[in-house]
Amino acid sequence: MELFAASYLVPISSPPVPGGAMVVDGGRIVETGTLAGLRARYSVPERDFPGCVIIPGLVNAHTHLELTHFPSWKIRKGIDYSPRTYVDWIIQVIKIRRALTPQELELSVREGLRICLESGTTSVGEILSDRSLLPLYCNAPLSGRIFFEAIGHEPLRCQEALDALRADLSSFSCGSFEQGISPHAPHTLAAQFHGSLCRLAATMEIPRVIHLAESRAESDFYFDSSGMIADTLYPHVHWEEFIPPPQHATAASWLDRHGLLDRRTTCVHGVHLTPADARILKERGVSVILCPRSNEKLAVGRAPAHLLKKLGIQLALGTDSLASNDSLSLWDEMRFVPEAYPGVFTPEEVLSLATLDAARAIAADRHVGSLEPGKRADFLVVRLPSLPAERNLCEAVVHTGTLVDVFAAGKVPSLT
Repeated sequence: MELFAASYLVPISSPPVPGGAMVVDGGRIVETGTLAGLRARYSVPERDFPGCVIIPGLVNAHTHLELTHFPSWKIRKGIDYSPRTYVDWIIQVIKIRRALTPQELELSVREGLRICLESGTTSVGEILSDRSLLPLYCNAPLSGRIFFEAIGHEPLRCQEALDALRADLSSFSCGSFEQGISPHAPHTLAAQFHGSLCRLAATMEIPRVIHLAESRAESDFYFDSSGMIADTLYPHVHWEEFIPPPQHATAASWLDRHGLLDRRTTCVHGVHLTPADARILKERGVSVILCPRSNEKLAVGRAPAHLLKKLGIQLALGTDSLASNDSLSLWDEMRFVPEAYPGVFTPEEVLSLATLDAARAIAADRHVGSLEPGKRADFLVVRLPSLPAERNLCEAVVHTGTLVDVFAAGKVPSLT
C-alpha cells in the first residue's frame, strides 16, 4: 500500500482537490481525498509531488498501433507519395499493408505501445486486424479494449471470417484488455455480414466500433453509388460485383435502416454527419470518437462537434494511426481541439474527452478514466510552471503541463 500526493488531484469524475492524494494497493485505488485526511487514516509510505498535478492516465479511444511504422514503410516499400484524395490514401494503406512481414508488424505494434506509455496514454481502444499480434498486447502494462476488425463482401469469406472471429472471441484472454468487434466501415462490409457481427456482439455483450462518415466519398457512394469508392476503391479490391444500387441515403441512415446502430455502437470520425444523422445517433445511444488531427491531415473536413455536443451525444478523443496523424500523443490532440472546434469545449471538457469520456466510449469506464476507489491506479504526474487558480487548472494542465511520471496499475511501467 502506498500514498501518492500532489498540489492538486484531478479525479475528472469530481472537482479538483487542492492538496489532494490517493491511496493505492494492489494496482487499484483504495481512497482519494486530501493528504491530511488520508494521512490520518493510513500509515503507509508516501510519494509527494509538490508543484504538480495528478490526473488519470489518458485513454486514447481510437488507435491502430499496427500502423505505427507507416511513415517509414512508405519509404522502404517505395510507395512514398502524397495521396490526392481520401480513397487514394486508403489504397496506399492497402498496398503497404499487403507488403509487410509478420516481424515488421510486430515491431510496429511494440513501438506503438511504447509511444503510448511515453506520452501518458495508459489505455487504448485498439483496432486489431491481425489477431496473431494479440500476445503483444496481453503482456503490455496498458489496458483498454481490443476491437477485432472485420471486413468483407464475398459471402463464403464472410462466413469463414465470422466463424474464426466467434472462436477467437470465445477464447479471448489478454491481460488487462477486454474484447470488442470492429465492423470496419459501412462500405467495406456486406449488410448481412455486418448484421451477423451485431448479433454476435449482442450475444456476447461486447461493444462495437465502426468508422463512419469520414469522407465525402462515403456520402457520394451511399447516395447514388458514385464517386471514388465505386470507381476506384471497389475495382482495386475486386469488389465490382458488390457495388449496390443507389441508396439515396447517408451511411448513417443506411446503417439505421438495417438495424446496425444501438447502444453498443461507437462511431469514429463522423465528419460528414448531417443533422438528421446526428439525431439518429442520439436516438440510438451511439457514441462518437473525434479524431480532429487525422481529419485535418487527410483534408476530409471537421466533425460537427457543436451539434453532436448540443444533442448530448457521448464524445471522446482518439488519435487514429500514424498513417493519418503526426503523433500518437493525446496531448497534441487535446491542444488541437480549440483550433478544430473553436468555442465548443471548455478545458475541463477537453481533459475529460481524453480520459473518462474516452473510457466510456470504449466501455472501459468501470476500470479506467478517472481517479476513483476500485479503479486501476493509472495516473500521471504533471508539473506546471506555476500553480494557477483552481478555475484555470485544467487549461494549465492541457496547455502548459509537463509530463513527469506515468503510472500504470500503481507502478512505473516498462515495455522491456
